[in-house]
Amino acid sequence: MKLGRLNHIGVATPSIADSVAYYREVMGATSITEAFDLPEQGVKVCFVDTPGHDGTAGTQVELIEPLGPDSTLAGFLAKNPLGGQHHVCFEVPDIEAARAHFEGLGKRILGPTRIGAHGTPIFFLHPRDMMGQLTEIMETPKGAH
Repeated sequence: MKLGRLNHIGVATPSIADSVAYYREVMGATSITEAFDLPEQGVKVCFVDTPGHDGTAGTQVELIEPLGPDSTLAGFLAKNPLGGQHHVCFEVPDIEAARAHFEGLGKRILGPTRIGAHGTPIFFLHPRDMMGQLTEIMETPKGAH
């Protein structure tokens, strides 16, 4: 298994609308996707695009808001009411090979492989096995890079 590109940093927020305003007004972001619901994950999502140094797409900031009190993200915001960094996401060419790699190392995978916000398979690794950081592993979208 080889570490792929850092695709995005997930940022939990109590209000995507307020966070979008912040990224536009304070950070000067000009490319932000429309928010959409991911009910199977209990969140609303949108992406802030950042430019790469060579003019290509850079790393995205994924803004995530809970869809309700039963969302696991609601628990995160209960402990961090202002929001904050939730996870990092790395791309891999083959999600099943990556899953087998991490399982072979004894890393705890949180739930089954499922389809994530980019429409590709993902899984999460337990923070206690990843230096304290919730880590998302995502199959590189077809046609990307």
